[in-house]
This record gives sequence, C-alpha cells and structure tokens, in this order.
Amino acid sequence: MKRAVITGLGALTPIGNNTATFWEQLSAGKSGAATITKFDPSRFRTQFAGEIKSFNAQELLDKGDIRKSDPFTQYAMVAADEAIKDSGLDFSSMDPFDTGVIFGSGQGGMQTFEEQVKEYTQGGFNPRFSPYFVPKLIANMAAGMISIKYGLMGINYTTVSACSTSNTAIMDALNYIRLGKAKVIITGGAEAPITEASVGGFCAMKAMSTRNDDPATASRPFDVERDGFVMGEGAGALVLEEYEHAKARGAHIYAEVVGASMTADAYHMTATHPEGLGALRAMQLALDDAGLNAEQVDYLNAHATSTPVGDLSEIAAITKLFGSDPSHLHISATKSMTGHLLGAAGAIEAIACILSIKYGVVPPTINTTTLDPTIPAGVQIITGQAIEKKVKVAMSNTFGFGGHNGIVVFREVV
Repeated sequence: MKRAVITGLGALTPIGNNTATFWEQLSAGKSGAATITKFDPSRFRTQFAGEIKSFNAQELLDKGDIRKSDPFTQYAMVAADEAIKDSGLDFSSMDPFDTGVIFGSGQGGMQTFEEQVKEYTQGGFNPRFSPYFVPKLIANMAAGMISIKYGLMGINYTTVSACSTSNTAIMDALNYIRLGKAKVIITGGAEAPITEASVGGFCAMKAMSTRNDDPATASRPFDVERDGFVMGEGAGALVLEEYEHAKARGAHIYAEVVGASMTADAYHMTATHPEGLGALRAMQLALDDAGLNAEQVDYLNAHATSTPVGDLSEIAAITKLFGSDPSHLHISATKSMTGHLLGAAGAIEAIACILSIKYGVVPPTINTTTLDPTIPAGVQIITGQAIEKKVKVAMSNTFGFGGHNGIVVFREVV
C-alpha cells in the first residue's frame, strides 16, 4: 500500500487561532476555559467553556460564505485554509479529482438549528425559515464548502462518530491514500457546540464540570477531584498526502500516519466500557496496522475528558496494553487546556501528537495535582509542565458516545 504523510496543519482553538499559537500555549500549559460569553449562562449548572478568542469571520472569509454557513463550517474553512497554505500545495497544477476532503463534525450546525427554531416558534402569523437553514445545518457542509472554495473534486464526505469523529476522518483519509484513491486529502474536524441547547443538554446529563468559580482549573483529567469535562469549540485540519507525491514536490513533511483503527464498546449509550475492552482492542489494532508494538510508542495523547468513570476506563485499557509500569511511555491529556472539542477533539489532538514528534516535546496535563489513587504508580502522566523527549511514535485516543473508539498512530518519517 501507499504511504500517507502530513504536509500541512491548521488549528483554530480556545488557546490559539493558528497552529503556532496553539502549540505555544499548549506547551506552556495555558487554559482556554472561561465564563461563556456567547449567551447568558446563568441558568445552567455549568456556566463556562473553552471559547475561541478574538475570532472575526469577516476578516478571514468571504461575506457570502459567512451568510451561507454555520460557525462550525466557518471554523473548518479557516483551519483548512491555514493547513493548505502550510502545505504549499498548488492545486492549479493538479488534477482536481486527485484531491479530496474528509472532514468531520459531531453536531453540525447546532447554532443554526437553535436560531431557526426560535425564529419559527416566535414568528406569530408569519413564521419562516431561511433558505440556508438546511445547508447551514447539515454536518457535511464543512467538507462541501472546503471543496468548493478550492475546486477539489475528489472524495468528499463527512464522518460522524461523536467524539471519535476526527480520528474516523483521519483514518478514512489514510486508507483512501493507501489504496491509491487520492493523492491528497484535507481532513480533520470542526465543532461549534457552545450554544444554549448543547450546553443545556450536557448539563442535564451531569457530564460537565460545575467549577464555575474557577473555570481555568475545571478540566483536571485523572485527578482525584475531577468532576466532568469542559466544552470547547474550534477546528483542526490536516493535509494528508501520498508520500511519493509529497517527496516529488519537495514538500515539508511533519510525520507519517502509520496506523488507525476503530472498534465499538457495544456497552452503553454514553458510558465507556468499565474495563476499557473496546479501547484496548482499538489501540492494539492500530499498532498492528502500523506494524509497531506497544514498546515503540513514546507519547500517548489520552482521550481523558476529566470524567470520573471515563478516565479510569481508559487507564484500564492503557495498562492492559502497555503494562502498569511502562517506562518508555509518557501520557498527557491536552483537554485540560483546550477543553473537549467533541467532534473536533481528535483533529487538534492529532496536531498535538504531530508537533510533539516535530519538536521533541510532550505537552502537559494541567490542573491535575493529585492523581486518582487507583491509577498504577508506574503510569507516567505528565502533569504541571511539558517535558522534552525524543518522540518517534505518538498515539491519539478518542472515544465517543455510542461506544465509538478511534485510534490513530503517527511516526516520524523514516
């Protein structure tokens, strides 16, 4: 099979509106959580989230595209534009059918849905819907709009697997390139979930932290006092390119995507399997796909959302695969800084893995001061500050409602 490498990155996150700033803030251990400003959150149990800061779509996108698109699509287009520019690709010199877009979103146009339903129910005798209601709402529109902007006529669709959405997209992009079905695929995920209905829904599930007095310290994965996740918004984009194609044009190559896998817990709608059986199998299959063994993984970006049950089920899976004292493996949970971007989480965490390989730095898990005592002492979770370490192989874990487990493995190019 052909090889797939990463030649471009784009990030729009609560801790940085481009890849460089995102990595700088991630490495420095900065939190992006603060009181919600998009609406009055005072009625909800959780009143904070990881919002994008100083984002002005009018400075980055055409007015027509803004009018026709939900924020999640706008986020996707901005991240994709950065990634494409970073790659140095010249699409005018390529067959347009050689480049595709596989871009995920877990919720799609939630803000559009809320606004239009409110307008309809409050419309009196003349209720109306915008002609853009459906195009703005549907989750595949991010992939569609990216392809339209750049004239990309290859494979084009959207993945939806809750919080595993982006890793599903990356996995599919990898496999299409391996099979020779595309030379380039723009992939990743976008989410704009900080809305009244979305926040209200997760509050009703009691899934989010209620540390309203100190949002910056609310996400504390693996900590004994963790009380739920912190919602985030944004997008991550990666340019996956067939290796020989990238090498022939002298592209800068960040890393190679060498393995990926998905399994299902088949256990519960929203809870992970307590023994981590699905996660364990997915991690093992991803390593098998990569032709690697567990001892070769240097860094694991954990899904670790800071929920009481979810964190421990992931640790159970990790210790079954890597052992309870894996001296070679360092783990961190970057959601402690970005919050949980739902369908976009895997994309920005993939970028964290890729840049850990590039720069030899493992970003920290912040806010975690006292590890849950049930976690084996030999499991090396990086807390407080980033560490310098040669990273040859990095693994990204994502798990989603419905029991979806998505794992992607990255390696330095050899």
